Amino acid sequence: MIHVKQVSKTYTRNQTSISALKPVDLHIRSGEIFGIIGHSGAGKSTLIRCLNCLERPTTGTVTVNGVDLTALHGKKLQAQRQQIGMIFQHFHLLSSATVFDNIAFPLRLAKADRKHIRERVEELAELVGLQHVLNQYPSQLSGGQKQRVGIARALAMKPHVLLCDEATSALDPETTRAILQLLSRINRELGITIVLITHEMQVIRDICDRVAVMDAGEIVEQGDVIDVFLHPAHRVTRQFVSQVQDDTHVRSYVESDAAKTILSISFKGDQTYEPVLFETVRDTGYSFSILQGTISKMKDLPYGQLLIELHGEQIDHEQVADQLRARGLEVEVMEWRS
Repeated sequence: MIHVKQVSKTYTRNQTSISALKPVDLHIRSGEIFGIIGHSGAGKSTLIRCLNCLERPTTGTVTVNGVDLTALHGKKLQAQRQQIGMIFQHFHLLSSATVFDNIAFPLRLAKADRKHIRERVEELAELVGLQHVLNQYPSQLSGGQKQRVGIARALAMKPHVLLCDEATSALDPETTRAILQLLSRINRELGITIVLITHEMQVIRDICDRVAVMDAGEIVEQGDVIDVFLHPAHRVTRQFVSQVQDDTHVRSYVESDAAKTILSISFKGDQTYEPVLFETVRDTGYSFSILQGTISKMKDLPYGQLLIELHGEQIDHEQVADQLRARGLEVEVMEWRS
């Protein structure tokens, strides 16, 4: 669907070159929700704007649906952009236009006839839940309603791709959940590929299939969300994962002077609800205490994470770990001091 090859972006200001985006490679599959996460200044907004050539890359190519956008200019580029919708953090609505006219704006630019415009606007208003406010103005709407207008407008031309630039950052938590649920439904029902940038790991965990982590203009880690979440390799990724995991008390306990046998265990799918841990520890004769535990879902996939301390004399922690691994769990010995 979207192939990014060695794309970089350099700005020149006062005869000084500023590298906002170093050469990156990225492949986004058709029909998935792909997240891009990074701190402010990491280059994620520059990257997403390169995907529709609102920012023309300094080097590299961006291919969408088999078309190299970086080779296009003028009307040909504008025609391809109609297949790529975009929503923004601060909505970018026309303040003097009604909800109806805001949604209709791209259709009128494309010179669609009145009947088609009305039918399409009403269809989209129903999809995003705004059919009762079509005659109101943006100043009369809540933040969540404004973003729904932005989503409907971005979908007006029936795009194949929807780019979301910090689409929930200006919203409260409850409204954020509602907007994420709407985006997930749009992806599921319409089959639209969604690229979503954020600085919140909770957003990535809630709706994304895969994720790329950015730092200092580079992609430092990428993969399936559940794999990146359960096994973050890069320092920045671990920082983001810690947003949704408060392990301060566990770290304090583990780092105390007493000798401990701590195992970090992660599992996903059907294993989440099976008594694998109990059976393994029972068979090896050790008792254990749970220091921290999470059982949740990432999109529709259940997963779990546990930190346990084994108790007993002359504990063979590798024996326990190996038995758990043999049963399909992922295990890491976190702390072992004698």
